[in-house]
Amino acid sequence: MSDKVSRLPAGLSGLLPPELHSDCVSTHYSKGDLLFKTGHKPTHMFFIVSGEVVLERLGLHGESVILQRTRHGFVGEASLQSERYHCDGKVMAPSGITRVPVRAIRTALDQDPAFASRWIGMLNREVKRLRLQCERLSLHKVQDRLIHLLETEGTDGRLALEAGLKSMAAELGVTHEALYRCVADMEKKKLLLREPGFLSLGPVHTHFTSAKVVKTAPI
Repeated sequence: MSDKVSRLPAGLSGLLPPELHSDCVSTHYSKGDLLFKTGHKPTHMFFIVSGEVVLERLGLHGESVILQRTRHGFVGEASLQSERYHCDGKVMAPSGITRVPVRAIRTALDQDPAFASRWIGMLNREVKRLRLQCERLSLHKVQDRLIHLLETEGTDGRLALEAGLKSMAAELGVTHEALYRCVADMEKKKLLLREPGFLSLGPVHTHFTSAKVVKTAPI
């Protein structure tokens, strides 16, 4: 079901110029839906309000390769300047998504320097997030990758499990079996708290500061 948006989410309303607000349409998607398919021409940009969407492509041996995972914000930003999609946009959990016409965004970027500056700032933040992802994947232990994810993507070490542990395992670059074992072991040691729909760091955990690892514990 699609509806014209009467009130945009704060992150989107502050980014887009007011004249684009009326072009925005909100839609609720189910797990497994495709926002777009490889080879199709981009007509809209998609802003994830809630839920989870990934950019997915088949690897050399037919395996699924996740190129981007978004829980809030635009997904597939590069498609704004592309003639065709080079991957699929797949919904991984029930999601609320606002779409904005590509043509309207392109026109506004050409005519509104302030909006262009905000857009560049948004892209810079995404680059920083991807750098953190690269840093995370350079860690050798599953536990270290999980803690890094909770600290950098969560709020105060608490992260919503929109699409479950299997999806999180793909994001961490590990098998879901390895992640299940890691979560169980960390729970046993009180390094991790698991609650419905969330994972949280426990009172004693390994804290990442840049490349250094420091043990923290309650005083």
